[in-house]
Amino acid sequence: MTSMTETPSRPWTKFYPVGVRHTIDEAPHPNLAAMVRSVARTYADKPAFTLCLPNGMGGTLTYAEIDRWSDAFAVYLREVLKLKPGARVALQTPNALAFPIVAYGVFKAGCVLININPLYTAEEMGKVFADGEPDLVVVIDMFAANLPAAFAIHKVPNVVVTRITEFMPWLQGTLVGLVQKYKDKSVKPVTVPHTTFQAALAAGSAAKGSANIAAYTEGAGLDTLAVLQYTGGTTGVSKGAMLTHGNLLMNMAQSLEMVASNLEKGKETILTALPLYHIFAFTVNMLGFWYLGAHNILIPNPRPLTNLQKAFEKFPITTLTGVNTLFNGLNNEPWFRDNPPKTLKTSSAGGMALQDAVAKRWQEVTRTPVIEGYGLTESSPVLSFNPFGNVREGTIGIPVPSTDIKCVDDEGKEVALGQPGELVARGPQIMAGYWKKPEETAKTVRDGWLYTGDIAIQDEDGFFRIVDRKKDMVLVSGFNVFPNEVEDALAKHPAVLEVAVIGVPDGASGEAVKAFVVRKPDTDVTADDIRTFAREQLTAYKVPKTVEFRTELPKSNVGKILRKDLRAEELAKTAR
Repeated sequence: MTSMTETPSRPWTKFYPVGVRHTIDEAPHPNLAAMVRSVARTYADKPAFTLCLPNGMGGTLTYAEIDRWSDAFAVYLREVLKLKPGARVALQTPNALAFPIVAYGVFKAGCVLININPLYTAEEMGKVFADGEPDLVVVIDMFAANLPAAFAIHKVPNVVVTRITEFMPWLQGTLVGLVQKYKDKSVKPVTVPHTTFQAALAAGSAAKGSANIAAYTEGAGLDTLAVLQYTGGTTGVSKGAMLTHGNLLMNMAQSLEMVASNLEKGKETILTALPLYHIFAFTVNMLGFWYLGAHNILIPNPRPLTNLQKAFEKFPITTLTGVNTLFNGLNNEPWFRDNPPKTLKTSSAGGMALQDAVAKRWQEVTRTPVIEGYGLTESSPVLSFNPFGNVREGTIGIPVPSTDIKCVDDEGKEVALGQPGELVARGPQIMAGYWKKPEETAKTVRDGWLYTGDIAIQDEDGFFRIVDRKKDMVLVSGFNVFPNEVEDALAKHPAVLEVAVIGVPDGASGEAVKAFVVRKPDTDVTADDIRTFAREQLTAYKVPKTVEFRTELPKSNVGKILRKDLRAEELAKTAR
C-alpha cells in the first residue's frame, strides 16, 4: 500500500484511447479570457449559441458577436460600475444567450463569477449573497421578484435584469414577452432599482473606445480565482468552491482529451439541456464546446421533455450531455424513440449514477453510446471518464489525464484492490479551497488530495465503481440535497416536533427526498401541508416527495437522530 505522499501507479493509462496523452503538462491558454478571445477569432462567423424555446423560436449569436458583447459587458463592469479586479458578480439565469455573454464578460473584466440556481428561493439567494458578497447580480426577470426578500438578508448594490428573449428577432421576442406577461404571468414587475441587460451592454459599448480591455486581465493567471461555485460539498454545509482559471482550463482540456477521438473541431452541434449554472454543463458545455468551435443549442427548461423536440427536429445534434433521468426520460418519449436523431454520435452522462438499463436502452434507441463520467464541484468537476472502446458498465471509468485516484480507509491508507474505501483524488482540477472556510477546506483537501465522501472500489485495471456515499447527501436528478437544510426548513412549521430527512431510491430521479415527521401534540398537520410549507422555503427538487408521520424517531444514547436506521428500514422495504 502507498502512503498519501507517494505517487500511486496508473494502471488505467493502458486503456486510454489511441492518441490520448497520459499527462497534460500545461493549460491551453493563460486564462479564460484569453481562451474566449482566441477561439472567437478562429470561428468568428460560425454560430456559437442558439436559444431554442419549446415552440422552436429562439435566436443565434456567432462567436464574433459573443466576443463583442462580452467585451461590452466587461467594460460595463470596470468602467461604468467601477468594479475592481476580483470583484464578484452573481449570475442567476437559466440557459439563455445572456449567460455566456455575462460569464465571459466577467472573466474578461478580471472579476469572479458566482453561479446561482435561478430557482432558488429568496432565503437561499440571500444566504449566497451574504456569503459571496457580490457587487452585482444579473438576474432573469422571471425570478427578480425574489430580490426584495433576498436583499432583506443581504443587499447587493447593483442589479442587472435580463430576459429570456435577449437577442431574439424582434417579432418573436415581442410575442414571447407578451405571452409571459399576460398569459403565463411568469414575469412580474421588478421592484428594486436596476438596469436592463441591453442598457448595460449599451453603456459598455459606449465606453469601449477609451477602455483598454486587455489590461483588465494582465494580472490574471492560472492561480487566479475565476468562479465561486456553491455546493454542499463533501460535508453537507453550503459553501463556495473556489475554482481558478487553471482549474477550469485544465479540466476542460482533460475532459476533451478523453473524447477527442470522437469529436471534430468546428463541426459539432451540442444540445445543452443541463443548466449552465451547474458545474458539469459549465465546464464541459460552455467552456469545452466553445473551445471546440461547436454550435451550442441552449434549452432553458428541459421539463417536460417535449421541450426538447423542436431542437432535435431543427438542428443536427451530434452530442449531448445529461444525467440518468434525462436519458431515461428520452428513452420513454414516443416522439424521440420513434425518430431518434440520425446525426447523434455520442452522449456523456454525469451528475448521478447512470443506470445500466438506461445505457443499454439508449444504445438500442439511438445506436450510439452514452458514456459515464464522475466528478464533483470541488474538482471542476470531471475526475474520471469511461474511455471510448473500453466502456465498463456500472463503473465511473478511469481517471482523466494528470489525475490520480485511489480508495483509502478512515486513516487515509490505501485499501487493497477490490476493497471499498473513500475515493480520494488529486490533479490540476482540484479547487483552491472553500471561500472563507479554511477549516472546511482542511477537512476536504489533505496533502493535495480531495476527499470526496464517496465510497468506491478500484479493480486491477484502474476502473472505479461507486458503491455508496459516505455522507448523508441525497442526489436528486444530479442535484445535491442536504438533509440538514431540509430539516431546518421543515422544523420551522409550527406543528413539527421532530423531523429527519433521508434519500430513498426513486426510479424517476435516482433518489427522492423523504421526510419523517413527529407532530406536536394536538395537531393534525397532513403530508400535503408539510410539502406546501416546504415549497415556500426550498427549491422544488429539495421538497420531500413523501412524508411519513411517526410517534418517535430512532436516536442514539446522546439523543442524536439516527438517519442510518431510517435509511436501513427504507432499503429493507425496497428489497421486499
